[in-house]
Amino acid sequence: MSVIELESVSKRYETGGEVVDALDCVDFAAARGEMVTVIGPSGSGKSTMLNMIGLLDTPTDGRVRLDRQDVTDCTADELTEQRRSTIGFVFQDFHLLPMLSATENVELPSMWDTSVDRRERAETLLRRVGLGDRLEHTPDELSGGQRQRVAIARSLINEPDILLADEPTGNLDQETGRTILEELTRLKTDEDVAIVSVTHDEQMLEYADRVVRIVDGVIE
Repeated sequence: MSVIELESVSKRYETGGEVVDALDCVDFAAARGEMVTVIGPSGSGKSTMLNMIGLLDTPTDGRVRLDRQDVTDCTADELTEQRRSTIGFVFQDFHLLPMLSATENVELPSMWDTSVDRRERAETLLRRVGLGDRLEHTPDELSGGQRQRVAIARSLINEPDILLADEPTGNLDQETGRTILEELTRLKTDEDVAIVSVTHDEQMLEYADRVVRIVDGVIE
């Protein structure tokens, strides 16, 4: 069963008096435990599509469904709550706060909820990604691969249904990137999440359950 669906989604922008079709009638779905990799040239619509799946933007036309619930017309506050509880994000540049420890960085997305103690889950996630001996290290005390593992653990802290990865191996050497991809492959099953990644890294295709190619806003 699909956890996220785009149905005939189009996105148009007006720039310099010209209308640009970033997405054109896109249909897409991803299920729990599945890794889908989205590829395409620069400017093809990959990032716009990821923004739609991540509820960071709304379509000009079409519908977006999350766990079969239509969220297309949700308010900004409602979309924020859906993102917080349902979607985890992993970025190319890690986006870790330098003054916080690995554990504190992982806890960060849930710190607003004082009724929940996330320290134990944060430490469990860090151990799961092989950083049990780095719990109190700050980002500048970690390698690039270790920082990305912290970012992956952070993306899972709120027990999301979907993990969105934007060029997750982009700043890593090939061997470290492969280690991160192996980690994601294991976590998609262990955490029962749908993973949708956007990448230029061809080795990521080896780990995908499905590859989606988008060109000029259209899925081929």
